[in-house]
Amino acid sequence: MKNTFGNNISVTLFGESHGTAIGAVIDGLPAGVKVNEEFISHQLDLRRPFGKISTPRQESDKFEIVSGVFGKKTTGTPLCIVIPNENTQSKDYSKDYGKARPGHADYTAFCKYNGCEDYRGGGHFSGRITAGLVAAGAIAVDLLLKKGIKIGTHISKCAGVEDDGFSDYENDISVLSQKLFPVLNETAGKEIISNIENAAKEGDSVGGILETAVVGLPVGVGEPWFDSVESVLSHALFSIPGVKGVEFGAGFSCVDMAGSVMNDSFCLLKDKVITKSNNNGGINGGITNGMPVIFRCAVKPTPSISKEQETIDFVNKENAVLAVKGRHDPCIVHRARVVVDSVTALVLCDLLAQKYGTDWLGD
Repeated sequence: MKNTFGNNISVTLFGESHGTAIGAVIDGLPAGVKVNEEFISHQLDLRRPFGKISTPRQESDKFEIVSGVFGKKTTGTPLCIVIPNENTQSKDYSKDYGKARPGHADYTAFCKYNGCEDYRGGGHFSGRITAGLVAAGAIAVDLLLKKGIKIGTHISKCAGVEDDGFSDYENDISVLSQKLFPVLNETAGKEIISNIENAAKEGDSVGGILETAVVGLPVGVGEPWFDSVESVLSHALFSIPGVKGVEFGAGFSCVDMAGSVMNDSFCLLKDKVITKSNNNGGINGGITNGMPVIFRCAVKPTPSISKEQETIDFVNKENAVLAVKGRHDPCIVHRARVVVDSVTALVLCDLLAQKYGTDWLGD
């Protein structure tokens, strides 16, 4: 099973949804970096469920750093974060074992691991595992902030409602970092929440689009071809459960543009090279050009719904009908935003370490 990502700074995920604990191991961090545990807790809070638009499953996510930190600073050895699972209800899954939940990894995991997988709550394929990713990502986000690099994500579209786009990047990112429901237009946010609640009442779910901006990146980060900024970010972003599409800059809409429109004209502003537009999303030839890096992720509707769906019983080899029981999110878009931020930070730390060395990221 491949659970490690990154070359210079890598992260390994472990645990299952209903196991004893979940967590992450980060390797390659520079020594002597102060670890801000309050910030890790803050980031984990952004991922936690709230209100009627999230699962009733509540986990405190009280983490413990069991290695790699001494005297509140990194030692340079692997840093391991453990997050106990405290609120599991495994019986919700035992009686329907063998019935493949549409949209889930039940059947594919059974085939891949010869029936030895932990199926409870999706096991290792559960969105619960992203808590470890967020905890690890918080350290990466903090490293980047100290270098003046900021990451922010908002709900661009959800449940048929569109949010405002980024305008003042620095301010928008700062505002979003404190919001449990990450929108730039409060009226749109209220409408989205109402639509999610309506979907939940009907036993259904909704998806959406997350838009991310990164500011402060130096020019020249990324490698051509297979380790381009788009390539590595996409690889990591598609690992987030529910992400089914990634686009940069103008994305798919560029097919309707002429080259004269799509091309970002260069100019000098007080001796700084900028582009007059940003259709390429801050990246040329797979390498950062100094403009904000902009990308969007399409997040599918949560597959666990209480409506009856046709499926199969892959143990007894027969057709079946299933209405998913248990505690589930009618929408995961708002909770996935901090996961996207975390993955982005880990990728950028790895790419920056590739260019400048890991010590460059140190205090």
